[in-house]
Amino acid sequence: MNDLYTWAALGSLTGASAATLLTANVVGGLLGPAGDKARKWIALGVALVLSYLTAAFATDAGAEKWIIAFFNGLIIFSAALGINQLPPGNRQATQTSPSRVAQGGAEPRYIRSWV
Repeated sequence: MNDLYTWAALGSLTGASAATLLTANVVGGLLGPAGDKARKWIALGVALVLSYLTAAFATDAGAEKWIIAFFNGLIIFSAALGINQLPPGNRQATQTSPSRVAQGGAEPRYIRSWV
């Protein structure tokens, strides 16, 4: 069981961003189509909670750890979200183009953007 996920992994950027993405997608999926717009807010909340929990366990840091925890939460959120997907020009189209429909329909999309 320790090989899947550990507390040390959860405290790293990779582990925290994976947990953020996983939580947002699972909760958003459980909410159904209404949860699509809530996923980014769920991800931001989870990222900030994980960051502040990590700061709470940091004993060798001063009071500035709470300010740093906020920015670390934003980094976790950005890593989970995919920072290269933020500018609208970099996003893939989620709508079917008219030329594709004319060619015989659209392919089903299994992975959708939730931003």
